[in-house]
Amino acid sequence: MSHMESLALTFSSGWASGINAYLVVLVLGVVQRTTGAESIPDVLGTWPVLIGAGLLYAVEFVADKVPYIDSTWDSISTVIRPTIGAVIGVLLAGEADSLDEAVGGVVGGTSALMSHLVKASERLAVNSSPEPVSNSVVSVVEDAVVLGVVWFATEHPLAAAAVAGVLLVAGLVLVYLLVRAVRGGWRKLTRRGRRGGPPGPEGPRSDDSTQPYPAR
Repeated sequence: MSHMESLALTFSSGWASGINAYLVVLVLGVVQRTTGAESIPDVLGTWPVLIGAGLLYAVEFVADKVPYIDSTWDSISTVIRPTIGAVIGVLLAGEADSLDEAVGGVVGGTSALMSHLVKASERLAVNSSPEPVSNSVVSVVEDAVVLGVVWFATEHPLAAAAVAGVLLVAGLVLVYLLVRAVRGGWRKLTRRGRRGGPPGPEGPRSDDSTQPYPAR
């Protein structure tokens, strides 16, 4: 695998790690174990790593589908997902020099952090919906996309990196639109609160015609 392809695989894996890091490790490990792919480090295909990733993915699979618990899980994973993305990037650099390892770590960690922030923001928006089914649907779609992108990246890293890049940009745009919508709604509520505020200390004014004539 060329340097560019290795960097592309790092970017794709990093982006996917920001959404579900344990599934990324599990997919890469299974591919390495079953195909012996030279582009994937042998350590990811060892049984301890596969079992650990599988157990943690099972926990996340459940937690990620329960409203509000998924956002709590995302908060806990703010450090974990980018760290795993960075570690995968360093491992994918393999026998390369320290500069390549540093670049791989930065690319993997940064892409994981960005996609994690996108996911966490979108989940907060989904949790505002009145029904809980949307959480499960979104979670299943995310898992399917992560599985497809990472598996595709092991065979076609450049194309998969392009797909991951498009998905990342689309997610950032969506988060921007959500933030604008929330700000707009908050401003409207603030304006309504000001207009419909309580009367002043003098109390409401009454029509002059209703006032009694002063006594002579």
